[in-house]
Formats: sequence, structure tokens, C-alpha cells
Amino acid sequence: MVQAKPHLPSLTENLQQLSPSGSQQIIQFNHPEKYRTSEWYTGHGEIAASGDGRSFEISATYALKAEVKLVDGVFEPSNLTLAEVYNPRGRCVAIVDQTVDELYGESLRSYFEYHEIPLKLLACRAWESDKTPETVHRLLQFLGKDGCDVSRNEPVLVVGGGVLSDVAGLACALQHRRTPYIMVGTTVVAAIDAGPSPRTCTNGSQFKNSIGAYHPPVLTLVDRNFFGTLATGHVRNGMAEIIKMAVTDDPTLFELMEQYGSQLLETHFATLDADEKLGEIADEVIYRALFSYMKHEGTNMFETYQDRPHAYGHTWSPRFEPAAKLMHGHSVTIGMAFGASLAVEMGWLKLEERDRIIDLCRSVGLSVYHPILEDIDLMLEGQKNMRCKRGEQGLWAPLPKGIGSCDYAQEVSSGLLQTAVENHKQLCSSLPDHGKGKEIYLSDLGLE
Repeated sequence: MVQAKPHLPSLTENLQQLSPSGSQQIIQFNHPEKYRTSEWYTGHGEIAASGDGRSFEISATYALKAEVKLVDGVFEPSNLTLAEVYNPRGRCVAIVDQTVDELYGESLRSYFEYHEIPLKLLACRAWESDKTPETVHRLLQFLGKDGCDVSRNEPVLVVGGGVLSDVAGLACALQHRRTPYIMVGTTVVAAIDAGPSPRTCTNGSQFKNSIGAYHPPVLTLVDRNFFGTLATGHVRNGMAEIIKMAVTDDPTLFELMEQYGSQLLETHFATLDADEKLGEIADEVIYRALFSYMKHEGTNMFETYQDRPHAYGHTWSPRFEPAAKLMHGHSVTIGMAFGASLAVEMGWLKLEERDRIIDLCRSVGLSVYHPILEDIDLMLEGQKNMRCKRGEQGLWAPLPKGIGSCDYAQEVSSGLLQTAVENHKQLCSSLPDHGKGKEIYLSDLGLE
């Protein structure tokens, strides 16, 4: 007598038992806290089966917490901010800008010695010419098995300017696919823009920042005392990123910059021969710029949406900046000033508002014009590249609509572009220096 084999239910029958009607079944997963990889990252997800044993869909939400703090004397032994992070971990792995190491390396080492925290430090040159995949690979060697072998939950300390924040942040994004890091920005750009930004990157061929990942620091510490040793050209360079947020988001910040911008430049944000009042204004300007920037950048962490006012001045400049070898801040203000002229052509901005924007940029020595704008083919190529970057649904160029607000141009035709360039050139030709600005090229500050 042959015994019948037991019936093994198929996948479809299993699904139908779970969802007898054959309709979609959704299972949600909220993982227990004890399984978390990191104290800064969390998430949840769900899987939805169609019920026919042929398809299912997965969705997941990744959440993170990132903090930005203004501090005073971050390497003073009495300041416990870093010690409280690294003491429980038993060491600190740090990537430090080479110039910063020469200026502040002794203070940094003394800080960790005082708190009896072993320090593993790599000094890295971080000029614009070093913003390459090769630099990222060198940093990965330091972080990986051949170097410090950092843990996936061990925050790397990054101390330096905007270039280092970009390449070191990208290296941390790649190490273990997500290694946390703490950013101490030592330039104005790093302190109020590149440092807390989730966009880590390196340059591609003839287009800035085209290779990267979204990976913000878990903690950004802003200490304006570092600005005292910056070259004035670097202070000026960073002011462009403050002005962009003032124009597009914060009219009070714009007025503060109109009134105090030249003093902040001269005193390196009240770190050189400045009174207490100017120090308070410097802190307010930095805080307002940071808050305005992260209000949009931080809450739209993965550029899921294109209503991004902090991209003002950054639509055409990623193409013409490397072509002309401009300092980033000057490239941005050229883009902002041209964008203001374009907004006038589109009926979005009044002439007097455009003039206020241009006057503010010029008051701190930033550029508002460069002949590279006249290369319409290059400008149109920049638009094509930006459409790819922003999802091919439009250009989404932020342009001012008054002081403190903006809207987004989905398309700019070649005819409109040409007209705006010609009118902007004519406007700037009446300026004493034709809108050139001071120390505008990378070579001016030895960063080629």
C-alpha cells in the first residue's frame, strides 16, 4: 500500500491563509530598540504582499538626528562637549585639515591629553584641487582595516573647512556604508554651510560636487574663534553663503548684513579688535544663517523635493566655477547677482531690490559679474547638467521674489538667458570695477 505524501502548502496558499481573500497584506516592522546599530539613526518599514504569490512592495523610512551648536573655545579643556562624546568610547579618531593642524594641532592634542582620551589623527591637505576621489580613498585607508578600523557607531572627528567636510564626510558615508562623524568647521563656509550639510561630495570632471552621498554630521560645532586666523579672502568667500540665505529666506539677516557686513569682514566676525556688541551681532548672524539654511536643507535631507532656497546662486555656477577657476563664494555671488537680474526680466523682482542684492555683495568685496557668463553654450550646458542633477523635471532655479523670499524657475529659455546676460553685463559695466570683486580666483589664495 502506497502512503500518500503529505501536502506541502505553496507560497500562494500560505499567503492566502494569511490573507484568505487574496487581497494585499501589509506587515509593518518597528524593530526593538535593543537592536539599534547607532544612537543617532533609526527607522521602520513595511512589506506589502499582493496576495497572488507573484509580487510584493517594500517601503522603509530612515530617520536621523543631527544637532548644530554654537560653542566658544571648543578645544579649551574646560569645554566638555567633545570629551563627553569620546570618553565613553575610549579614543578619538580625527581627520584634521593640514593648515588647521599647524595652527591648532597643539591645542587639539592637549585637549585630548588633558581628558586622557587616546587620539588617532590624520592631517590632510584640503585645497580645492584635493577635492578628488583619490583623496576620499586615502581617507578610507585611514579609517579602514589598514588604519584605525573605526566602528560603525564610532563618530569620527572632522576639523577643517568646506573641502575637508565634503571629502571626509563622503569617506564616512562609505566606511561601513554609514559611519557617524562630528564636524568642527574652521572656516565661514564650513561653519554655516558645508559643515552641517548632509551633502558630502567630491568634484567630477568639469562639474563641482557631482559625486557624493547624503550623510550629515551627527553633531556640528561652530566656534567663530577659528575665523581669527583665516585670510580675509576666506572670510569674504564664506559670506556669500550667508547672503544667499538672507536674500531667499531671512530679511532681518539681510538688513544685519547691510549694516554690519563690512565690519564683520574687517574683524573676522568680531575675533579681531572688536567690541562685545559686534560679537553678539556676529553670533546672531551666524545663528540666523545656520537656522535658515538647515530649516530647508536639514528637513529635506535627501533632496526629495526641489523647493531649495539654499541652491540660490548654485544653478549655473557648478559649471562655470571650475571653468574659470573661481573661488566658490565669488562664483556663488556671480550666480546670485545674475539670478537677480534674471528675476527682474521675469517680473519677479523690483529694480531697487536687485540693486540692494548687488550692493550687499559688493560691500564685502564679492564678485557680481565675470565674462564667463557670456559663454551661453557653457551656461546652457550648466542648465542641462543641473536638470539631470535635479531630476530632469525642470531646472528648479531659485530666484528672489523680494528680499527674504524666492520662487523656482522650472525653465529658462536660451533667448531669456541671453537677454538676462546682456542686461546684467550692461548693468555691471557701469560699476567702478565692472563687478569683479577682490581675490576672486583660487590662485589668489593658493588653492589651485
